[in-house]
Amino acid sequence: MANTYTTPKIVTLEEKILVGFSTEMSLMDNKTQELWKGFRQRSKEIANRSSDDFISLQEYPVDYFKAFSPANRFVKWACVEVEDLEFIPEKMNSLILENGLFAVFNYKGTAKDAQAFFQYIYSEWIPNSDYILDDRPHFEVLGAKYKNNDSNSEEEVWIPIKEK
Repeated sequence: MANTYTTPKIVTLEEKILVGFSTEMSLMDNKTQELWKGFRQRSKEIANRSSDDFISLQEYPVDYFKAFSPANRFVKWACVEVEDLEFIPEKMNSLILENGLFAVFNYKGTAKDAQAFFQYIYSEWIPNSDYILDDRPHFEVLGAKYKNNDSNSEEEVWIPIKEK
């Protein structure tokens, strides 16, 4: 299975300023569709975007992966990158994504097929790499090749890491 996935690029991310919606959820109580539906309808209100990409971001508690359970709660964001925080539309929030080291994987396929991909990252790639997970947000960049529920959809998966 490991050879079906590409080796990630190791990238130092520069700080990003994000604006969007966030909500607490778990994998069992998954609110991703509602979150994105609401955000997509209002994303045009964000005037100072620095990119056309959308970002799906997860903020996990420190011990989330140590004692993994689909009932564990985390905060999910539907957001975009902006130039500054001068204008934040009503009921939207901001998040500063701090600079740091990331493993960037390319994923092609549907969200429902992604479980094996993420299992590979967390149970094979990370343990066999020179890195460990860092306690920073994980995110996916949904760019021009992203198509919701399409097997040809492509996105970048950014996993926060630090050297062992």
